[in-house]
Amino acid sequence: MLSVLSYGRLVARAVLGGLSQTDGRDYSLITASYGFGKDFSKGILKKGMCYGDDACFIARHRAADVLGVADGVGGWRDYGVDPSQFSATLMRTCERLVKEGRFTPTNPVGILTSGYYELLQNKLPLLGSSTACIVVLDRRSHQLHTCNLGDSGFLVVRGGEVIHRSDEQQHYFNTPFQLSIAPPGAEGVVLSDSPEAADSSSFDVQLGDIILTATDGLFDNMPDYMILQELKKLKTSNYDSVLQTAQSIAKQAHDLAYDPNYMSPFAQFACDNGLNVRGGKPDDITVLLSIVAEYAD
Repeated sequence: MLSVLSYGRLVARAVLGGLSQTDGRDYSLITASYGFGKDFSKGILKKGMCYGDDACFIARHRAADVLGVADGVGGWRDYGVDPSQFSATLMRTCERLVKEGRFTPTNPVGILTSGYYELLQNKLPLLGSSTACIVVLDRRSHQLHTCNLGDSGFLVVRGGEVIHRSDEQQHYFNTPFQLSIAPPGAEGVVLSDSPEAADSSSFDVQLGDIILTATDGLFDNMPDYMILQELKKLKTSNYDSVLQTAQSIAKQAHDLAYDPNYMSPFAQFACDNGLNVRGGKPDDITVLLSIVAEYAD
């Protein structure tokens, strides 16, 4: 079973390739999701919008379309904690805040901050850590506002080239920035970053721009040129085409993750840090693929 999320009656009146922006038209995102849990069958969602320990959401508000991905830190499993609980709860909380209108489109860090602090104040027991990336399209201004904490991230592609991308945040090799909730008394021991430390950016988008938001399971296994080759297959801006391309990207990343002879981006990064590593990196993979289109209610 695969994930299918559509935004209702969206009309894509743009031809892929970057038409010039016209004032007065509201924009929207046509978005499809697909992924793999490292320890689960392909394309199967667990506990809602979750692939393994990854989680994501796709939310629509009258002012904006909002996407989010989070990657639960697997090391918590050694302490009897399910890593997917933290990432899934964080994304569900952010999604609810958007749907309730409790956000400002120009401030995705505010969504992440509010969601995280709500988890901290929750009386229900919750432990864990995760990275997070949130992308907001402001319909009226035609601007994309983003924040990224850790090594999940996004790409914006126009005319077959990457024109914007998130910056990866690492404390040191394979140790990304992350939000955490530690057991009582261990707050100073467990690595935890502030949501305000997330890298933020804002920029204009055009009709036909492609936005790829994903966890590190994608970026650790597929370099940009491979992703761009797959995106060339996206010939139309209808939902089915977007979904098919999202599937193709996720499947290729999954296959490469289990190739012991492939020099993956992760393996190259490890070698750059003095480690003798080769092959893909088996991991949960979450892909949200979006196209900027004209919105019709």
